[in-house]
Amino acid sequence: MTAKPRRPAAPAITPAEMARRIDHTLLKPQATAADILRLCDEARMAAMAAVCVNPVYVPLAAERLTGSDVRVCTVVGFPLGATATAVKVLEARLAIESGAREIDSVMFVGGLKGGDETAVLDDLRAVAEVCRSTGALCKVILETCLLTDEEKDRAVELAARSGAHYVKTSTGFGAAGATVEDVTRLAARAHPLGVCVKASGGIRSLDDALRMLAAGADRIGTSNGAAILRELEGRTSA
Repeated sequence: MTAKPRRPAAPAITPAEMARRIDHTLLKPQATAADILRLCDEARMAAMAAVCVNPVYVPLAAERLTGSDVRVCTVVGFPLGATATAVKVLEARLAIESGAREIDSVMFVGGLKGGDETAVLDDLRAVAEVCRSTGALCKVILETCLLTDEEKDRAVELAARSGAHYVKTSTGFGAAGATVEDVTRLAARAHPLGVCVKASGGIRSLDDALRMLAAGADRIGTSNGAAILRELEGRTSA
């Protein structure tokens, strides 16, 4: 007699707990104001941690989310990280003045790979200082697909020294996104330094998100936040 396939066990995390880990993200260049409003409404209804939008949409998102606990996150030096430090600082300051409460700033990848850690640290610290002085969270996007394991370790150390609150795996525009191996490595090095980890890039399903959380991610950046929560609700109610 053929055994019936077993249903996957219900995840230990509740939909509400998962929602508090999600940065509901829309950074596509073709995103419209209507798309951003829909993103905000989905995040607000589910009480997600944040929405992550391009800088031009920060005022719109902040207005839409007024009165909710959902934070507005935006990107700085995006997606290459090869922007002058003064411009990154200005981007961060303008975004915070417009309502952003979290800044995801792309690391100067070429500087790290070229061995100019002083330039990388100065760049990271300048943005982190703007964030800390205004009460905003600072996340450093490493673009892990471009880095060796040794460079990932050094990037975490530099982010910690800069005063950043998080390291983040990916922009979503690179050759690859978050992997369990990278998140595990980042968490092992970041958490003892008091730095959190955001897994982002290619996280499309509930199982993807659960694997990243199990590997040590504190936040999940995904454009599929609403679908992931629906999948989780269905699995936990079955």
